[in-house]
Amino acid sequence: MNSETREKLSTISVATLATALYKRALRNQVIQGVRPLGHKGKNMVGPAFTLRYMPAREDRNQLVEFRNPAHPQRVAIETCPPGHVLVMDSRKDASAASAGDILVTRLMVRGGAGIVTDGGFRDAATIAELDIPAYHTRPSSPTNLTKHEAIEINGPIGCGDAPVFPGDVVVGDGEGVVVIPAHLADEIAEEATEMTAFEDFVTEKVLEGRSILGLYPPTDEQSKTDFAAWRKEKGR
Repeated sequence: MNSETREKLSTISVATLATALYKRALRNQVIQGVRPLGHKGKNMVGPAFTLRYMPAREDRNQLVEFRNPAHPQRVAIETCPPGHVLVMDSRKDASAASAGDILVTRLMVRGGAGIVTDGGFRDAATIAELDIPAYHTRPSSPTNLTKHEAIEINGPIGCGDAPVFPGDVVVGDGEGVVVIPAHLADEIAEEATEMTAFEDFVTEKVLEGRSILGLYPPTDEQSKTDFAAWRKEKGR
């Protein structure tokens, strides 16, 4: 993805990005129910590389499957391109794990930008200490084989009710995760950067005791004038 866009998105909140998407009538781009493990204070940003799970059928999902080098879960970990975010459709079911610490560690070593599931991770406390952003719904100890079968790599998925297409730009912060359609990433990043500058200005003025009326949104001309002066002063 565009390196300038990646840099911009690394400093913008999911909430602001969600608002920019809403302006384009995209209302369901936030992945519902996921939260960060051990958030390190910086955003996760990268194109989506996807893995889809389906309900497990017992005869296909014995422990011996983990010996299969072509098992889609293992292949996804080993083929997710560096700089990408592995996004997993786990059917919003955390009763069995989407992955554990060894697989997430391997993704980290390979240069993955992050990992997201609308299910749960086993070894969650260990994953929280790793140097890779990870998002899930809750810890889940049972192996994925008990409930989920990894079935498709890098196709369109739904994750936490959000549509995710391969290559869409995934951004996670300390609050949650949003998915930006790939063709909109550059313009959303630009617009959201502007929005963030204005919100920082507003926050500063509110802390100084100013009313939000006429300021947020800037319906008073004086607010617009003050914002222009603030931007010049701050170099933003």
